[in-house]
Amino acid sequence: MAQIRDLMPLLMKQRNGYHWTHDDRQHIREHLRQLARISPYIVLFVAPGGLFLLPIMAWWLDRRRLKRNAGAQHARDESNRK
Repeated sequence: MAQIRDLMPLLMKQRNGYHWTHDDRQHIREHLRQLARISPYIVLFVAPGGLFLLPIMAWWLDRRRLKRNAGAQHARDESNRK
């Protein structure tokens, strides 16, 4: 939420008659990237019945972790063979 508070004045700057500088545009891009990373989790709480999707999200995240761990294990096995 603190990040959004920093983003709002930047977004409103152009509407208030000012122009965005190159740094302003860069900060806006960074904020939007950060929001994009957490957006799947926000949908769970905003969507009707979203809390019922929480177990599915937990399963999906665990599945990704298992896949990532399997890839790391494979890389370690390859390096041990050399």
